[in-house]
Amino acid sequence: MIILSSFSKTRAKILKDYGIEFEQKGCDFDEESIKAESAKEFVYLSAKGKMALCEERFGIDTPLLCADTVVSSNDKILRKAKDKDDARKILLEQSGNRVSILTCMIYKSNTFAFTDLSATTYIFDKFGKEELEKYLESGEWKGKAGACMVEGFCKKYIKEVRGLESCAMGLQIEKLLPFLKL
Repeated sequence: MIILSSFSKTRAKILKDYGIEFEQKGCDFDEESIKAESAKEFVYLSAKGKMALCEERFGIDTPLLCADTVVSSNDKILRKAKDKDDARKILLEQSGNRVSILTCMIYKSNTFAFTDLSATTYIFDKFGKEELEKYLESGEWKGKAGACMVEGFCKKYIKEVRGLESCAMGLQIEKLLPFLKL
């Protein structure tokens, strides 16, 4: 049993799909307080901050798993969209471009700590205007780093991928599994 310190439905689904027992308890870490020069630095500081807050709140008698994901395109950090217009702007930044989705996850127990920062890079075709508007209207982009859903809307626009899809979905489960068997 672990505590998934995240409100993410996608992270919870990944753990369920792999038969990992968990309890989901999020911590409201203030990501706006982070001052970072790069997406890599931002996602690391965010995951580290979440872990510190959750460790203080829950302890580590039950192992903790924290993660954060950020999207980067054209050297810009693309965070969660604030509203539909912001989502449109963020998605247009990705349309027809190289996009990196970075996830930093931290697992910590009484006996072991593990940190992984991985990136999955996509090259996207230009997004169809009508399909983009339909996606924006659906609201599925809400709460998603970069308003991006590689398992949903963005999937048909992927020309090339380098890395793990699980990383792009917010939890590189393939890297975590060996440590859960310790």
